[in-house]
Amino acid sequence: MYDCFDLSSPNGRSPDQESVGSGTKRSSVSSGGRPQNQKEFFYKFVESDSLTAKLVDWFESVTENSELKQQAFDVPFELIELQKFDYALEGISFQQLTRMPNAVHASTSDAVEATAYLAIEDFLHASIKGLWEAFWSQDEPMPFSVACLYNANMKFYQAEKAIANGRLGGLCGTGILLNNPRHPHGKWDHVLELALLRPDIGGHAVGSDRQPSPSVLGEALFCALRMLLARSLSRLSFFPDPSTVFVLLVDSQYGGVVKVEGDVNKLNFDVNNVYECAAEWVKDHSRISVSPIDRIWNKLGNANWGDIGALQVLFATFHCIMQYAGMPKHSVEDLAADHSSRLQTRRVERQLGDTGVNGNGLLRYQQCSVSPEIVEVQDDSVKVDSKESMITEGTILWLEDSDWQKGYQIKEVINTSELTYFIASHVEEPGKNLFLYVGSHPSQLEPAWEDMNLWYQVQRQTKVLTIMKQKGLSSKYLPRLSASGRIIHPGHCRRPSSGGNCDHPWCGTPILVTSPVGETVAEMVRTGQFGSDEAIRCCHDCLSALSTVASAGIRHGDIRPENVICVKSGVRHPYFVLIGWGHAILEDRDRPAMNLHFSSTYALQEGKLCSASDAESLVYMLYYSCGGVFPDLDSVEGALQWRETSWSRRLIQQKLGDISTVLKAFADYVDSLCGTPYPIDYDIWLRRLRRSIHEDDHGKEIDVTG
Repeated sequence: MYDCFDLSSPNGRSPDQESVGSGTKRSSVSSGGRPQNQKEFFYKFVESDSLTAKLVDWFESVTENSELKQQAFDVPFELIELQKFDYALEGISFQQLTRMPNAVHASTSDAVEATAYLAIEDFLHASIKGLWEAFWSQDEPMPFSVACLYNANMKFYQAEKAIANGRLGGLCGTGILLNNPRHPHGKWDHVLELALLRPDIGGHAVGSDRQPSPSVLGEALFCALRMLLARSLSRLSFFPDPSTVFVLLVDSQYGGVVKVEGDVNKLNFDVNNVYECAAEWVKDHSRISVSPIDRIWNKLGNANWGDIGALQVLFATFHCIMQYAGMPKHSVEDLAADHSSRLQTRRVERQLGDTGVNGNGLLRYQQCSVSPEIVEVQDDSVKVDSKESMITEGTILWLEDSDWQKGYQIKEVINTSELTYFIASHVEEPGKNLFLYVGSHPSQLEPAWEDMNLWYQVQRQTKVLTIMKQKGLSSKYLPRLSASGRIIHPGHCRRPSSGGNCDHPWCGTPILVTSPVGETVAEMVRTGQFGSDEAIRCCHDCLSALSTVASAGIRHGDIRPENVICVKSGVRHPYFVLIGWGHAILEDRDRPAMNLHFSSTYALQEGKLCSASDAESLVYMLYYSCGGVFPDLDSVEGALQWRETSWSRRLIQQKLGDISTVLKAFADYVDSLCGTPYPIDYDIWLRRLRRSIHEDDHGKEIDVTG
């Protein structure tokens, strides 16, 4: 049995032994209805080596099965998420005052180890302080603290106090905890995140994807499961998801992130077979994501806050804070959107002026294999007045796919506040208009914020539309993938035979071509063309599109006036098409776009979609398009407050009721489903809306696909 003593108390007793999860000793206080065997299971689950031993064969099988893949586990964060987060952190200052000792150039003495624990504490403190003040509040005190985990009694102590009491050798990790004066040594259900400081994490990383070794990963899984067990016993309400935890793995130079998801209620709480049951849960009921091990600290012991290693650790910490504090007042999207203005300010400082190509002062198609913030003014191939860097009306773009080439002539250039795209036609079918989107250059290392939007619009939407086509999802209310491929640039292509792209700014740039073409609802509202008939038809057509893709488990995630078009050319009766599928949700880890005006309540709160989220966004779009007024929204908190007030006072229903009783009834129906797991009954609402649509020819059959 482990000793259970207080490092700072002379009598060796902890003041919080009676609290659940505060130590390894059993409590004499009843848990008030909690299953006693679950509580006993938690107190017996104290040895990471025992769990790792039960997982040795599983680690080997996972590694063998992944030989044909790039990595054994999924990564917790996609690169595009980290890039967006990087832009959001541009104006945020992080300062680690205690330098991390460099083990390569220092002896592995107790003094070095002690300094390392002090440094990791300071690193985590700087992280949560910077994130809290930037995203949540600069005025409210930070409700978190940092302390080290002492292995002998599984409690938390300040590193300085543990070292002063001669307990350095018993420290095994560092945690971010929720402040609680009643429990100065922490409770496991108060732990937001754990960092395990182990020697040579980087040197022992295995595989080309630099994954942590099985022994280190086993210890991370032990800590993650212990955190999940404590949360299942806790009376605290975690936000948004109590079944997700993050564990950091660090040494004096490198670090990575382990994310564990799973429902511990599916664990067999056999108190006589604790580690076997825990291992079976890991194998059968958990989802594990592991980041590559990357460098965090430089040789001087300073954290490289802007590099991928520190960035993925910060992003994990950001998600952990959200579990306690809820969605931030300033979203990642809000802060990242300021990148363009900062970039324009920098250009003014450097007297580069406005190129006149678009409102950002950037040449959208002047893309090289370096950051757009670096301008090679000596290179004639990228001069701002180069005709090859411009796409205008009459330009013919040639698209290359695996086995064919197609030419498209630009008919119209459409500039929005976010993107530039084109109306074009195939050179062999000049009478048929198509939407043509040109994406970001694939070798762009640090794409501008606008280019991230382009990535969603082109590369990600191409993937989504391809999947929809493969699944046979067809409807007149959905866009059709006409073509996708890469630009064939003018002049001789010097692409190397081994692959890749040549140095031409267009080489390898992706193109997406879709149909049909129409006017956006945003433009119709601006010109006064969106009336009651259009509102009912729009609601019907968008619901039909959502119904079609819902059968395959796909959700849109970004419904707004710019992503719905009205098709009028070549048809007797205009109809609406739901476009802009770049943010579509294909699987659980996908995240929707965040829009303060049109995102659903659940999306703003949880960062995910519920079954009614798209329908709720559709209601907001109809409310706005029919003359509803949004207040000035500058934070997620304000957007949620407006939604709560508007629904409770029935302002949205009243506005839509002025247009149509069926739209008012639909809004009431959506309100009743918001945040619940119950699916939308598409069929009944499509029938009701169809009866309200006024057609000139009442004998004409209305399309009911979806």
